Amino acid sequence: MTINMWNSTPLRNDSCSPTTILLGVLFLALFANWSPICAQAAERPNVIVVLTDDQGWGDLSLHGNTNLSTPNIDALARSGAQFDRFFVCPVCSPTRAEFLTGRYHTRSGVYSTSAGGERINLDEQTIAETFSAAGYATAAFGKWHNGMQTPYHPNSRGFDEYYGFCSGHWGNYFDPMLEHNGKLVRGRGFVIDDFTNHAMKFIEDHRDKPFFVYLPYNTPHSPMQVPDRWWKKFADKELKLRHRDPRREKIGHTRAALAMCENIDWNVGRLLAKLDELEIADNTIVVYFCDNGPNGFRFNGGMKGRKGSTDEGGVRSPLLVRWPKAIEAGAQVPQISAAIDLLPTLADLAGVKVISKKPLDGVSLKPLLLRRESPWRKRLIFSHWRNRISVRTQQYRLGFRGQLFDMSADPRQEKNVAGEHPQLTAKLKAAVEKWRDDVQQGFDQDDRAFPIGGGRAPLTQLPARDAKTAGGIERSNRFPNCSYFHDWKSADDRITWDVEVQTAGSYEVEVYYACPAEDVGSTIELSFRDYGVRNKLTIAHDPPLVGAAEDRVPRGESYVKYFKPWKLGRITLPRGRGQLALRALEIPGGQAMEFRLLMLRRVDD
Repeated sequence: MTINMWNSTPLRNDSCSPTTILLGVLFLALFANWSPICAQAAERPNVIVVLTDDQGWGDLSLHGNTNLSTPNIDALARSGAQFDRFFVCPVCSPTRAEFLTGRYHTRSGVYSTSAGGERINLDEQTIAETFSAAGYATAAFGKWHNGMQTPYHPNSRGFDEYYGFCSGHWGNYFDPMLEHNGKLVRGRGFVIDDFTNHAMKFIEDHRDKPFFVYLPYNTPHSPMQVPDRWWKKFADKELKLRHRDPRREKIGHTRAALAMCENIDWNVGRLLAKLDELEIADNTIVVYFCDNGPNGFRFNGGMKGRKGSTDEGGVRSPLLVRWPKAIEAGAQVPQISAAIDLLPTLADLAGVKVISKKPLDGVSLKPLLLRRESPWRKRLIFSHWRNRISVRTQQYRLGFRGQLFDMSADPRQEKNVAGEHPQLTAKLKAAVEKWRDDVQQGFDQDDRAFPIGGGRAPLTQLPARDAKTAGGIERSNRFPNCSYFHDWKSADDRITWDVEVQTAGSYEVEVYYACPAEDVGSTIELSFRDYGVRNKLTIAHDPPLVGAAEDRVPRGESYVKYFKPWKLGRITLPRGRGQLALRALEIPGGQAMEFRLLMLRRVDD
């Protein structure tokens, strides 16, 4: 039976039959039950997650470092909850994967920081997909580092808006080449200032509906570049707090890192001020953490280890969580926790359903954040990198060599107490082996090709980073993330990608290149199976290297150039897997070109 609750005929006072009264009561009951539900949906908190790159636990004045001042981040801690022992991975892309999926990075296919090993498997669901499914507007601004080509791209992993770069590191931080939703663009100003500007614009545009904003900064990762405003304070500054072994510290690098950290603090302050200006701070959850230990030997609370290490100093990160509406200011959380916990925690706080089809390794920290009186189970947290595994309990850490450290009595990890606690040591060693069998087996046996034409995205980027070479071609640097190829001198040389064409069709090909006038004239061919396109390069483009003038200390990574796009032509690509190869059929000059990037645009014939 259908009941019309909105009958257009008005009811007279004298016509209130028992049926009419019953319907009215039912309506009021329904409305009473519906109203809080709608109100709850409307009042769901916004979420902002700030993740910094290569900033150590000790790079905050909050943690006693008097070498610098981070008043905005310190204030964030005072106005929310501060975690004492929060752990991430030893390096960048694994931590990002664990935050995004709520699962150990070894489960999700992330085993490296470049050349495809940084990609999250496609059968994983991300935190952005969880919040998007709940009706949130989602955006990411900054360093992605978990896959470039669709469907690994952030726009395919739950983010409506993306502005930044997908690589592991970038070669220049001032007005660099970036991308906006898959299209290449030119950044404006210092890179993380630019990311923050875009984040604030998105927040302002979406202040009337719940939003989830991921702000993964790429500093203080090298190259060590920072605007003069912050560098001037540190250029000649005496550093009173030093690394536990001062002989290993490079003072110039430390000064640059600290200047970059003060710039981060300034940007965090701008972000928080924007929330106040929009009057949405009270119902916005703000999270702040770092992706690994410091990228240099500098003050880090005396802990052992830095970036790349599974010791405490390599994996301990600040975790600050502010939500004025619900989290008590100044709350201290002593229980151990990890990046894998952030997805279930934020979903639980926001009241949204986690959509992952796989079991999470993380747990919700909501009871700890809201100071609920409930038992908290003991747990183990594992840290892994390059087959080195350590495990942390609330009190102890078992190092990857089997040494046991009492972190309460010996935070510097100087005394091995395994002999004093043989049963605990044996138990933790067994836990490591069980974890290795359960989580790590075969995780780095990668047979994933680089996809072309995935999803609805019209553009596919294939950078030098993801390519292999044959012959005498050289990479500009041993760190591939932001590198390019040079010394392409022979017709026998090749640049190749293992690809899988997901959408067959015609593709326009652009080659991002550099070539001095004396070397123009090479005939370049791109081929896939029985299909190909070739053209002669006739326009010189010889830009200088960029970055040295902006570096505060010498870098280890490649310098970069502003490479020029050249339309090679159209190629037909059939669906399927194979080798995409770039070669020079003729080289009349000293070299064919310097190569940075291949851009494929799917077109309708």
